Amino acid sequence: MSDPLDALEKSISALRRAIRDASAAGDTERAGELRGQLRRAERAWDTLVETDESAEPPVAPTAGPAARGASLPAREHVHRALTLLQTPAAPKLIVGVHEAFFPGELSASKLSSLRRDEERSYRSSPGARPYYLCPALAYDLLTPVRALITISTWDPEQRLVGPLSPRVNFLRSAMRVAETVHASQSPPSAAALRLLWRFAMNIPDAAPVATVGRASSPDPQRVIDAAHSELNVHQEADRATRATAARRARKKLNDGELLFGAPPQGVIRLRARA
Repeated sequence: MSDPLDALEKSISALRRAIRDASAAGDTERAGELRGQLRRAERAWDTLVETDESAEPPVAPTAGPAARGASLPAREHVHRALTLLQTPAAPKLIVGVHEAFFPGELSASKLSSLRRDEERSYRSSPGARPYYLCPALAYDLLTPVRALITISTWDPEQRLVGPLSPRVNFLRSAMRVAETVHASQSPPSAAALRLLWRFAMNIPDAAPVATVGRASSPDPQRVIDAAHSELNVHQEADRATRATAARRARKKLNDGELLFGAPPQGVIRLRARA
């Protein structure tokens, strides 16, 4: 019997090739349908990986979830944090989210070399991995925004950054973190409360009302409501900017550039002269 993970990885690779073919042929409807299939296959792959991890016996009787989490590659830690946020994120935020909600250790210093490794891996064997960690793309030049990390399986609109995107992504991240804290059946960790405080203090009406002699924890629902209220002001203009840029990116960029960004303008001019 074939390994289900191997079968899914082959299916994911085939879907990526089919998406490239459909995009090259200008069949946007078919490409969109295939992207949906790809996302479902990738979610199934993630579920199988997590199931395999939970089924593995601990190395020692005292080994718990933290020990198993520590054995995961750094890219898996980053993937889990970004999947929770669903927005482009800086290394500091990714590390904070991982510390708040996931076992194992992740340091910001690992992320800079990790981004280079991901691009090298893609260039040497495109589509061999179910996902890649990629930079966000600037809406105007379509060049990489190296301070922000995304996941290759996200649609281009989700990976692009426009003038309003930093604030919109901050508010969306705040909502995702607050929703995760709110949905947890166990008390939030100190790291999760610190992270929620960081968001609450930078959103109008999100922080708890101060009382004399008493420090209050941020209320996740209050953070969600306050972030959503401000998000309604910015999100439509931001979405329109990113949608326009995404259409341009699909026309101008090849598959690798869609993931890792267009070369700088100076490089383009040099190539044209060569």
